Amino acid sequence: MIRILVTVLMTVNHGPEFQSDDILAMFWNLENFFDWHDQGTGESDREFSSQGARHWTSRKFYAKCNAVSKVIFNIACKQGRLPDVIGFAEIENRGVLSRLISSTLLRKCDYRIVHFDSGDRRGIDVAFIYRESIFELLTTSRKVPEINKLRIPTRDMLHIALKHRKSGREMDFIVCHHPSKFGGEEESRIKRSAAMNALKEMCDSLKGCEIIAMGDFNDHPDASQFDILKDLLVNKADSLADSGRGTIRYEGKWELIDMFLVSSSLSEASRMEIIELPFLMIREARHSGFKPFRTYSGPRYIGGVSDHLPIILKLDLPKIH
Repeated sequence: MIRILVTVLMTVNHGPEFQSDDILAMFWNLENFFDWHDQGTGESDREFSSQGARHWTSRKFYAKCNAVSKVIFNIACKQGRLPDVIGFAEIENRGVLSRLISSTLLRKCDYRIVHFDSGDRRGIDVAFIYRESIFELLTTSRKVPEINKLRIPTRDMLHIALKHRKSGREMDFIVCHHPSKFGGEEESRIKRSAAMNALKEMCDSLKGCEIIAMGDFNDHPDASQFDILKDLLVNKADSLADSGRGTIRYEGKWELIDMFLVSSSLSEASRMEIIELPFLMIREARHSGFKPFRTYSGPRYIGGVSDHLPIILKLDLPKIH
């Protein structure tokens, strides 16, 4: 593993002539990835500060940064390459990602950040990083879900258009974090439906493009909300839905709510995987088996990373002639 890691680090800065046409994408909900400063932006910002209820310090923050970096390099060791693009959920601000990629081994890579501050009540956003040696940034935009023409105070939907430097292929990436089931599944369904409608509108505006949508959809792959996208995107989580595996664990059962959806032209060439590294898991106390190793158990700091497991999408793309 160390030999592969050294090889990965030695090759990350090579130009596009050394890169393949294949693409490795990653998504991870990092669960309350705040910095330790109280910037007066809300209750969660105060809670996750050195003086707040969580006693969230710089030491704990950088421990989480190192753990996230460790996962990315574990993926690189297994896949023989770093993820070319990574989508994140539950990021407080751009500074969190800046510290992540500057304070860890990721500083030796060439990741660049795309992020907008959203109107989310908890102060958490989606974000995106991409390798500058692999992709050229074309455009970025965002969309806010609406109900009856009123904006929902939730995460923005982030759109990033990139051009693959070697092949010239243009691709459109979308990062989502749909509203949760807080307050009841039926009561909150209208918000998730609004988010799905916003995703459809974004995809409609990109017709003819190669789209990769990723995110925490807070619903299962067979949820009726996904029907609105069936003529636009293929859900790559469908093949895993009956496996009993998932990205979060609730009441002793795995649930698959983090997923990739791709244009039909990319479906045959792509495969989604759940990353189940041992150090990302902890034994359940009330149920048999293991669950994701969180940063906090209730108010108590336990030193894990997230209540979600990361996912990757491997695209073995045909060459463009």
